[in-house]
Amino acid sequence: MISRPRIRAAFHAFSIHLILSLAVAALMAFLVLGIWFPHPLRYLAGGIDLFWILIGVDVVCGPFLTGLLYNPAKPRRELIMDLALVVIIQLAALIYGIYSIGQARPVVLVFESDRFVAVTAAQVDTANLPQALPPWQSLSWSGPVLLGARRARDGQETLKSIELSLRGLEPSARPDWWQSYDESRPAVRQRMKALSVLRTVQVPEAQSAIDAAVKKTGLPINQIHYLPLVSKKSLDQWVALLDAQANIIGYAPVDGF
Repeated sequence: MISRPRIRAAFHAFSIHLILSLAVAALMAFLVLGIWFPHPLRYLAGGIDLFWILIGVDVVCGPFLTGLLYNPAKPRRELIMDLALVVIIQLAALIYGIYSIGQARPVVLVFESDRFVAVTAAQVDTANLPQALPPWQSLSWSGPVLLGARRARDGQETLKSIELSLRGLEPSARPDWWQSYDESRPAVRQRMKALSVLRTVQVPEAQSAIDAAVKKTGLPINQIHYLPLVSKKSLDQWVALLDAQANIIGYAPVDGF
């Protein structure tokens, strides 16, 4: 039978470990949700699921194991080894989780043809990073960078691009095809569509979502345009809202196709 002093001591150790784990979780939430996966890219890139798994391991499993193993009656050396093992397991899970989430983080938001594409670190053809323009030869750790994808320069490059696309490597994920968003802005303005027209063909629930997104922009709906916002995991759930100059001013959770 477990004694009350043992339960009190274990609960005290559990509480301390829980508080420390919550502090780490708060820092992780700021990094992941505030920087790596800004709204709405956390829903497009799929990393949010990995984040909650990581938080579950960090906040639940670590303190639980501490409470389970902690016993003041144990020899000091054995107690330290038990707690060190818990910390090592928790740190290993944390490091692996951060790495996995880091690979899933969106690094660029690229205008490609008639849509915006959120591209994760794992999707980028890193072999071509040295061929990118200097500002984009390394992947961003401070949130996705807004870029455009250039057109093929000649017929031979067009054929090669089609081949790469068939292999799953779209222009948006090729660093040597990236260009500044300003260079793509005229094409964006040519392709963007009136949001008011999209609203008329939506069900009431989607219309309400559009109205809420429009309200946040501070502009009337007749001054707002849109283009689909997609990712490898999500092709028809979001649109990017644009002003007359093709600046992204918001997002709405509706199908833009």
